[in-house]
Amino acid sequence: MDNLSGRLQGRVALITGASRGIGAAVARLFAKEGAHIIAVARTEGALEELDDDIKGFTGESATLVPMDITDSEKVDQMGALINQRFGRLDVLVGNAGILGTLSPLGHIDPKIWDQVIAVNVSANWRLLRSMDPLLRSSDAGRAIFVTSTVGAEARAYWGAYAVSKAALEMMTRTYAKEIDMTPIRVNMVNPGATRTQMRSQAMPGEDPNTLPKPEDRAEVFVDLALPSCTANGELFTA
Repeated sequence: MDNLSGRLQGRVALITGASRGIGAAVARLFAKEGAHIIAVARTEGALEELDDDIKGFTGESATLVPMDITDSEKVDQMGALINQRFGRLDVLVGNAGILGTLSPLGHIDPKIWDQVIAVNVSANWRLLRSMDPLLRSSDAGRAIFVTSTVGAEARAYWGAYAVSKAALEMMTRTYAKEIDMTPIRVNMVNPGATRTQMRSQAMPGEDPNTLPKPEDRAEVFVDLALPSCTANGELFTA
């Protein structure tokens, strides 16, 4: 196992969009720091590759949950199973997201709009709704949601994605107000331009080798997952 400090030793961490990109990088780093990983993504094969990596440097398996996070019933079932197995959730990382299409607002297909809102906003609310009791059962529940620069700065043609991230940020800040007097803390991370599949979809002419790798963005997630983290309702840039 890599010689890290075990900052998350014994913590139970659920990460969505864990099969690739930033989600996979965060899952690997959390595992190296001692956390048990509940990895959620649609692609089972990619989750199994992640599990192989985690077993390679920790000797232990992750809990793999191949599912579409817009399936609300399955989200609730996952919460019930986590409760049965662990009795708590220490860290929730809402990372899964989709870009949709970049076009004028009036040209966006309604089905694409609904899908972006469903994945980037509604699924995260349903996830938070199901995991809130488990975070409250932790001695120091931590929730982290991944946002974007366009969630706060209007940018032409980024309509559905930008609107979804703005809504996600408001949801996070609202939850922060509601749990302020509890041991839970919730924050947001804007990873910035990163070498991911979504970035290449948004910027097809960009050289990905000029961008930081997902692994370069993972450290801030550890800081926000620690029981010692006191920030609440804040946005951090990786």
